[in-house]
Amino acid sequence: MRPPIIDPEGGAPPSGSTGVDTLPPPAGTPGGLSSPEAADRLVRDGGNVLPARRPPPLWRRVVSQLRDPLVLVLLAAAGFTLATADFTDASVILFVIVVNTTVGVIQEVKAERAISALSALTAPAARVVRDGGQREVPAADLVVGDLLVLAEGDIVPADAHVVEASALLIDEAALTGESAPVDKSAALDGPAADVSAGTVVVRGRGHAVVTATGAASAMGRIAAMMTTAPAMTPLQRRLAGVGRLLAAGALVLCAVVLALGVFRGQPLQLMIVTAITLVVAAVPESLPAVVTLSLALGARRMTARHAVIRRLPAVETLGSVTVLATDKTGTLTEGQMVLRQLWTPAGDAVVDGSGYAPHGDIRRDGTVVADGDVPDLSRLLQAVVLCNDGALHPPDDDNQDWLPVGDPTEAALLAAAGKLGIDRETLLARSPRIGEEPFDSVRKRMSTTHQLPGGATRIVCKGAPEAILQPAVLADPAELIDLAAARADALAGDGYRVLAVAQADHAASTAASAAERGLSLLGLVAILDPPRDSAAATIAACQRAGITPVLITGDHPATAGAIAVELGIIDTGDDVVDCRTAEPGARAGHGARVFARATPQQKVAIIDALRAAGQVVAMTGDGVNDGPALHRADIGVAMGKRGTEVARQAADLVLADDELATVVAAAEEGRRVYANIRRFLLYALSGGAAEIAVMLAGPFAGLALPLLPAQILWINLITHGLPGLALGSEPVDPDVMDKPPRPPSETILGAGLWQRIVRVGTVIAAVTIGVGFWAHATDRPWQTLTFLALGVTQLAVALGSRARPGTRANPMLLAAVGAALALQLAGIYLPPLQSLLGTQPLAITDLLIVTAVASLGYAAIRLDRHVHTTERPPPAA
Repeated sequence: MRPPIIDPEGGAPPSGSTGVDTLPPPAGTPGGLSSPEAADRLVRDGGNVLPARRPPPLWRRVVSQLRDPLVLVLLAAAGFTLATADFTDASVILFVIVVNTTVGVIQEVKAERAISALSALTAPAARVVRDGGQREVPAADLVVGDLLVLAEGDIVPADAHVVEASALLIDEAALTGESAPVDKSAALDGPAADVSAGTVVVRGRGHAVVTATGAASAMGRIAAMMTTAPAMTPLQRRLAGVGRLLAAGALVLCAVVLALGVFRGQPLQLMIVTAITLVVAAVPESLPAVVTLSLALGARRMTARHAVIRRLPAVETLGSVTVLATDKTGTLTEGQMVLRQLWTPAGDAVVDGSGYAPHGDIRRDGTVVADGDVPDLSRLLQAVVLCNDGALHPPDDDNQDWLPVGDPTEAALLAAAGKLGIDRETLLARSPRIGEEPFDSVRKRMSTTHQLPGGATRIVCKGAPEAILQPAVLADPAELIDLAAARADALAGDGYRVLAVAQADHAASTAASAAERGLSLLGLVAILDPPRDSAAATIAACQRAGITPVLITGDHPATAGAIAVELGIIDTGDDVVDCRTAEPGARAGHGARVFARATPQQKVAIIDALRAAGQVVAMTGDGVNDGPALHRADIGVAMGKRGTEVARQAADLVLADDELATVVAAAEEGRRVYANIRRFLLYALSGGAAEIAVMLAGPFAGLALPLLPAQILWINLITHGLPGLALGSEPVDPDVMDKPPRPPSETILGAGLWQRIVRVGTVIAAVTIGVGFWAHATDRPWQTLTFLALGVTQLAVALGSRARPGTRANPMLLAAVGAALALQLAGIYLPPLQSLLGTQPLAITDLLIVTAVASLGYAAIRLDRHVHTTERPPPAA
């Protein structure tokens, strides 16, 4: 849990903060603040907590669900039906609205509870100096001017300025994105002497004066960037367009039906009821329920895959994603420091293994080597064990992995030594430490002095190459120093953090600081945060699916570029944008894929630029600095285990297993949901279009009033009800992730769907009018046969709409069609329904004839799948 260092904007410090220059020097206040003074400041500035976002009340949740455009259309239709005393259909419509709203609200509440279960307090307590003594106080009670006591393992509870430090090293990965810890010193100014709330002390100790708390802290300022309301998702925008189109089209066509009926002498009241009925028929009232069901099923499937969906539309949004913007540390990488390369004047070596476990191989020229085989590597790794303050914690009942204690870089050195077979305890027993000079940001190196058998001493020094590879420190020839410097530069260019190691033996005990000269170079060690095992496969899966990966990190450009090349995000030689010297938003709009040294504001600028270019952007991250970008993206994806609370609250999707591959699985679910929504729209709108066409064209075929209002509503009820909902559960297309995403500008009726609706609707209308005309000409109960033909043909289309016909996939659709067919027959043969619907019983031969003809609906939808073969071009990079 680690937040950001962002300089306050403007000159005067914000409320709750005090400029460091206005604070009394620590020497003048050795006892810290007094309790009364701290209490006064707490009342004046408020507690050291971020403003809590209250959960919305139930009524607001309900209203947000009812604002869906199609739900508004349904509410209008329900109002019309109530105005005409058609209480049966009004009840059906209102029932659909209630179910849709209830499911949506329940999902929101469940997601918030799941997020709360993942949340933990960042720093529940803090150690301060008050009233002349050290005490522990709740972190929420810290005030500006408090003197913090920091020690290894502590979480920094507030923004502060370091006034005393001893080898103080802070992990700021969630703040800056840089995986390597940062040294802090009271002797320096600016960020090098500042610590931020939520960062972690990995080594050393120190005192720091609190400079900002709560909303005025760096974490608070980042949280303030996430106050804007989330924008509509691509699905919500597309459905809003469909709702407006359907509402306008249905009203126009039904006005035409009303005028034609009155013109032909039908009663005005009957035609008004018929017109309103056709409005309901034209609007697929099951669509909100189908959408909600599809999203809820997708959310449930995602939960089984260790993901928590905070908002239902987020499931589908991932299916629309064209760009996946991701953080590096802990997302594409393991979030652990691992030693990968060794160099000595005798040659290079490669280190295998992952994490901090001291298990793996060290290879030179492809051959596995051990401690006694390679004296040069043994001396190098023995030195980094001696000059080391870290430790490794073996697996236990609480943790299955080896864990670092102290600086992760030093833990990585110990793990590598263990792989060569070097036992730390044995080595320290033989060469105990008798002196040390801690690492600091001025010297950029650390030295330790060890007692050797026989009374001699050994000085071991490790640090930045520029601090060691110089004649003032080394006694080696200039040629060797230049060779080592060139090798260090090459490793740094490949994204490694490089340390140089040297040592010297003396006949008598010597202070470490005085002995940091005349040393012999042992070699270089190259450390990095390696990519996750699944990262390359995940990036490749994204690219196969037409999703462009973009890396946005606060890490060093060389490190970001090396990881991006290794994972296939960019090719060798491609540009890496350094956000310190370039405008990232402009570069994002021109296709750049890797951004380094990005601040939270720059991450937002990159996301905005991508969205302005027409991309649908998913952003993944875990740190406080990722929060604003997660909030601004079309869909934010946060890590659940190691993610900060700010990131989780800003996200739409939380990965409980912290695996980026889950995002690809979610994208597959999103595409499945969208495909099923389009499948339902084809089925429902072709049926609705056919009903309007029958009512418009029927009179010209001699059918004065082809269908009664009650018959239309009955057909709508049985066809759009259970079968429509069952279509929302159709399985995913096997090759769905081998196709590019749909263009962001494409409407939900695009890619030829409205043409398919017209074609299939024409077949349904032709079958229905044909049956009605035949029945009227042969003096059969033509209205009942028309009623039967329209309903059964639509059910045949439902069967033909299956994603995998002829299989047992989605048996609920078969059961739903069977139940709907039984209800259609009940409307013809059951006396109570005959009276309600105005139908007559049919002869079995007529029933069989109509059923056979209705099978043309199945043939039409299956044939149309082969006629409609549009291939989308891959999205532009």
